[in-house]
Amino acid sequence: MFGTVVVPVWLLILILGFAAISFATHFLFPSVRWFFRRRAEKALARLNARLDRKIDLFKLAQRTDMVARLAYDQKVVEAAMAHAAETGVPGEVAFEEAQRYAREIVPGFSATVYFGFGTRAAKWLSRLLFRVRVGKIDKELEQLDPKATVIFVMNHRSNVDYVLVTWLVAGRSAVSYAVGEWARVWPLSALIRSMGAYFIRRGSRNALYRKVLARYVQMATEEGTTQAMFPEGGLSLDGRVGPAKLGLLSYVVEGWQPDDRDVVFVPVGLAYDRVLEDRVLVEAGKAGTRRFRNRPLWVAWHAARFLWARFRGRTKGFGTAAAGFGAPVHLRAHLADGGTVETLGERLMVAIAAVVPVLPVPLVAKALGEGAATREELLARVEALVERLKLAGAVLKLPPQGISAALEEGLTPLIRRGLVTGALQPVAAERAVLDFYAASVPEA
Repeated sequence: MFGTVVVPVWLLILILGFAAISFATHFLFPSVRWFFRRRAEKALARLNARLDRKIDLFKLAQRTDMVARLAYDQKVVEAAMAHAAETGVPGEVAFEEAQRYAREIVPGFSATVYFGFGTRAAKWLSRLLFRVRVGKIDKELEQLDPKATVIFVMNHRSNVDYVLVTWLVAGRSAVSYAVGEWARVWPLSALIRSMGAYFIRRGSRNALYRKVLARYVQMATEEGTTQAMFPEGGLSLDGRVGPAKLGLLSYVVEGWQPDDRDVVFVPVGLAYDRVLEDRVLVEAGKAGTRRFRNRPLWVAWHAARFLWARFRGRTKGFGTAAAGFGAPVHLRAHLADGGTVETLGERLMVAIAAVVPVLPVPLVAKALGEGAATREELLARVEALVERLKLAGAVLKLPPQGISAALEEGLTPLIRRGLVTGALQPVAAERAVLDFYAASVPEA
């Protein structure tokens, strides 16, 4: 029993390896996980103490658990069986397809990544690129039911929208975005998932996919997850606030029951003195397509030039970026008044357009739409336009030094970019870009 057993070195290493793995699995790893879980729970408790809207358990659930919960949802299983019957594929294959969609959609939220890295990076990048201003905050937003599900609905002006809004609402809650297929690129996709965003295939006609996506949105809404949506369904190609595409909104409305928590839509209007993708969007608008050119080397070159100029103090960024927060729209009250998904979409887009701030560059571009002028004539146009906008109740975010300062702040970048000549004549070849900015100013 206590005799010596001679074994080869490779077998000894293999035995010791299995023993080490068994020890780690049964004793070491659970202890380490318990230690870090306790630390995470304490950090989350401190975080929730300072947030207006607490991080819900749905967002904190293990991603694998959420994928299983979504894939085995009764309505998803029924949709998978219907898909199998319609296409003739075996039920197991249809269910595996539903599971694949669930894994694709469900995020893996990390409070550490979101608040430890994401919001700080968003603040740094926003301030690096722009002077950030808040144009308006409706008073009703301070009186929202803490148990209600809040959904921020915004006009989609730039890809910077995600960054800007993440920072501006960081003190209230963690926001879960619906992002398009552009973000499904490694390693960007992993970072976006950890920020709580979920991926959607815009324009997909697959009924099973739409049912899986609908159930995820409905489950998140039922659990009180704070969300952010761009009802337009894509970036504005002409500078205007467009009509709503009702996909995600219809999922929310169809899944809501009168005994559920209320859903509160918060209209957010976003505006920029410089939309970084403006020429790309204008070209896509002319072509009548949303196939944007992907030029990573061109983007990297201009980003490096900007960072070098910023570091040397040669530029202060791209002007002002501003957000306005309008009066909330309560789903319970909207439906009680006989409202529908269609009227909800129309109502939200009108509310968003009403709080889009008017900034110097779009204001001057609007004034230049009447043609060439002397500086004195242009100043008179801007003054008259501002007065009309004030009477119309528009949100103005202009320099406090007055109209002359607004004219200078709006005109200088247009001349520097070659959209307007030194003689204040709009350049014919760049007229579409000038109109793109002018279109964001409401009619007064």
